Amino acid sequence: MTTTGSERDTALHADADRPSRREQILQAAAQLFAERGSRAVGVDDVGAAVGVTGPAIYRHFAGKDAMLAEMLLRISERLLVGGTERVSTAGADPRAQLRALVEFQVDFALDNPALITVHDRDLGSLADSDAAQVRRLQRRYVEVWVAVLARLHPTAEAAACRARAHAVFGLINSTPHSAGRLDRSAMARLLTDMASAAATA
Repeated sequence: MTTTGSERDTALHADADRPSRREQILQAAAQLFAERGSRAVGVDDVGAAVGVTGPAIYRHFAGKDAMLAEMLLRISERLLVGGTERVSTAGADPRAQLRALVEFQVDFALDNPALITVHDRDLGSLADSDAAQVRRLQRRYVEVWVAVLARLHPTAEAAACRARAHAVFGLINSTPHSAGRLDRSAMARLLTDMASAAATA
């Protein structure tokens, strides 16, 4: 069964079944930013999407830029924490660790297509300090992958492992373009198999 829009992009929620008003605002903003671009969306648009007036948004966020910064920081933190936990629980086998990382990234990409789109398109719109913080978190997440890939490819240089990780991300994060062509379980299997093959080739 294909995931509906209302069930997607829950990486912003501490509890996906009971999102707070702040989290509902972030989710609505992510959907609108993905559809139109962050610069074409106003605070009133976000308010209308969650059924509140634009001024009510300011109880939660200083403005649209603050929404964008928080959503990208939250997902970067979630990727780092989740990836680290997956490696830790996968055991000592680097192939099992890689499989756990790939499955984690595939699930994230399939469940959060709007966030993938917003990150790719609007990261450059962040204030310098926010962008630097996002990039620091993302570099740490990449290094989780690099450590695993280095064990699978012991003669490869770190730069090659890093390039391999980014190539795998590109494959998996193509889901905003390919989502809906297969049901979710079939797409997850396809992406997991392709990404695993690319990472170990």
